[in-house]
Amino acid sequence: MKGTFSWKWAVLALCVSALVSVGCAKKQTVKSEGTQGSSASAPGAVGEGTGREAPPAPMAVAPATPPSATPGVAVTEERLSQFDDVRFDFDKSEVREDGRKTCGVVASYLKKNPRAKLLIEGHCDDRGTAEYNMALGERRATAVMTYLVSLGVPKTALSTVSFGKEKPLDPGHDEGAWAKNRRAHFVLM
Repeated sequence: MKGTFSWKWAVLALCVSALVSVGCAKKQTVKSEGTQGSSASAPGAVGEGTGREAPPAPMAVAPATPPSATPGVAVTEERLSQFDDVRFDFDKSEVREDGRKTCGVVASYLKKNPRAKLLIEGHCDDRGTAEYNMALGERRATAVMTYLVSLGVPKTALSTVSFGKEKPLDPGHDEGAWAKNRRAHFVLM
């Protein structure tokens, strides 16, 4: 009986050590450097998706809060930016007119500061699958990068990353929150 008891503990210890060593699967983040090509045919005109994801609203960046945060408060800590975010319509990756104005400000800064490097983060609202939103976030970041290049910004100064729906600015599940989360965010490197 004592041998059976030890055997059960050994199996339990083996299972626990296997679980600890494997851990949880990590979420994938899509990242591309500014030296890659773009399939866009016109500035800001990047293919539109068919997945899930509507109008711009000014946003303030708030510090990290617990996931049970109230709507309207950022759920993740976002790196501050001196530039406004570029907003997108539902399930779209076209740079709208208001986004073009923001890109003009960004391009002007980058031309005056040729050593500056800029990371463009693509974000989506929480509707749709994680995989679809990662791709949509990448299309949005690439659309903004393409438009900045069309304004004369060197492609080598730009890089993109997609967070999909993984880093919402507003944790709410209504149109106001979704509109805040559909964005491209700029981070000076």
